[in-house]
Amino acid sequence: MIIRTSTVLSVASLIVAFAAAPGVAAGEWATKEDAIAMVKQALAVIKQRGTEKAYAEISNKAGKNAFHDRDLYITVFDFDGRVLAHGQRVDLIGKNLIKAKDPDGKLYIKERVELAREQPAFWQNYKWVNPATKEIEPQEAYCERLNNTAVCGGVYSF
Repeated sequence: MIIRTSTVLSVASLIVAFAAAPGVAAGEWATKEDAIAMVKQALAVIKQRGTEKAYAEISNKAGKNAFHDRDLYITVFDFDGRVLAHGQRVDLIGKNLIKAKDPDGKLYIKERVELAREQPAFWQNYKWVNPATKEIEPQEAYCERLNNTAVCGGVYSF
């Protein structure tokens, strides 16, 4: 009886450990719900702190609000296609990417800006390099318009 109880406790401990471990099973990749929540958090920070402070925070991977989680990060573009904040690549801040194409040749930033002008919130599909896998994968970005900007967070769909 002691051995059986010990085995049950060991199995239960392993289940709890694996369920709580980062990067295991369902917790390995961000979800659409995660993207929506992060975009809304970014919008709140921009409204509360102003663009200068908020964009710096969004672009800081180790920042207080952590706008970079697993394969999900925030980007902010103005309506000309210029990067105002980027949670993955600070080297893109200030660059105009209106002519940027995904691996299939889609002008995805131009499309994003056009969608942001037309709709207050939307999902956009394109392909991009997943920062977690380093592979080109289908991505879905959730974006919300704020003044003349698009605040977006994307998830990879497998």
